[in-house]
Amino acid sequence: MGRWSKERAWEWYNSKPWIRGCNYMGSDCANRIDQWQEYGFEEKLKTADREFALMESIGYNSIRIIIEYEVWAEQHDGFMDRLDRYLSCAYSHGITSMIVLSNECSVRGPEYVPPKFGEQFWEPGYHGGKDFKVWYQHGSDSRYNILDDPEIAPKYYEMVREIITKYKNDERVLVWNIMNEPGNGRGNKSLEHLKKFFEIGWEIDPIQPLCADVWRGMKNGRPTTEMERFALDNSDVISYHSYQCYYDNILILKQLKAYDRPIFNTEWLNRMGRKGGNTIQAMLPLFFLEKIGCYQWGFVAGKYQTYEPSQGVWRKYEEKGYEAVKDMDFTKWQHDLYRPGGRFPYDPAEIEIIKQLTKLADEGDLIENKYEGGDFA
Repeated sequence: MGRWSKERAWEWYNSKPWIRGCNYMGSDCANRIDQWQEYGFEEKLKTADREFALMESIGYNSIRIIIEYEVWAEQHDGFMDRLDRYLSCAYSHGITSMIVLSNECSVRGPEYVPPKFGEQFWEPGYHGGKDFKVWYQHGSDSRYNILDDPEIAPKYYEMVREIITKYKNDERVLVWNIMNEPGNGRGNKSLEHLKKFFEIGWEIDPIQPLCADVWRGMKNGRPTTEMERFALDNSDVISYHSYQCYYDNILILKQLKAYDRPIFNTEWLNRMGRKGGNTIQAMLPLFFLEKIGCYQWGFVAGKYQTYEPSQGVWRKYEEKGYEAVKDMDFTKWQHDLYRPGGRFPYDPAEIEIIKQLTKLADEGDLIENKYEGGDFA
């Protein structure tokens, strides 16, 4: 069928409520193997159910989840059943799922070895759950992807085909995110795979749109890399990432709006960033007013520890000293909304803003204006 027309994309998008939620991994998961494997899944689904109920209570209605090929390959039937149960659990709380089918943003180098199943190792104090010994800077082409293995790539295509086919008419699945951050640390190595994933999706023609991310930003109205240009030119709806400040997001959105397609920010929230950071208070009202679909990173702080500064920040500090990070606010969490256990929010003010805006979006109720300074003229 090929890429959706703009008319079809807007008809689909306008039939939905304002889409808002988070990139989700249960707080008791050390990594995505932990999230999807058989070992410990029943308890982890119970945790997810509690956390989905918490999402529902604040008005979130969607999650973005990244699947793992290795679990599909090693535990195929069980994985397919667990994925279905996960989708049903979320949907029972009014939460749809954006499924990410492949991922370029993963710290893997030439030393990569297949993951081990069972109890997963994690270390306190590390963004991402453990200390990655080798750090590859953005823009390099040294990261390894299992798609580089010519024997694995056809099997990976089979996974993509199977999952899209199974859920092609399923309302629990909202969007197919074909590839997360194409080209991150890899240049154009995965371009042929990105093209193949789109071709598979076009052949199946699901009721859900396809997209891949623009994540480095825009220059003169276009993404800066070939991978991202292909992603933008072939996506039914636009997915972009920005952990930058409010003003930088305004500049990105101005350029993306020229493409006249529905827009999602599928990764945001970095409280400790430069120029005031990327906060709930600044960003969520913008996404609400512009009806930009949005998924901030993280929910309940846990083993994955994305409330900690990213390892790239610490590498800068170790290599270049304080001057390299002095304009970042280390007194604040980077990501996540709730403190460990999910009982208390990181900042209650954030939760109140989320509740007010989600209620306004769904019910149209006016929020009481408490301004006492006189007329607005």
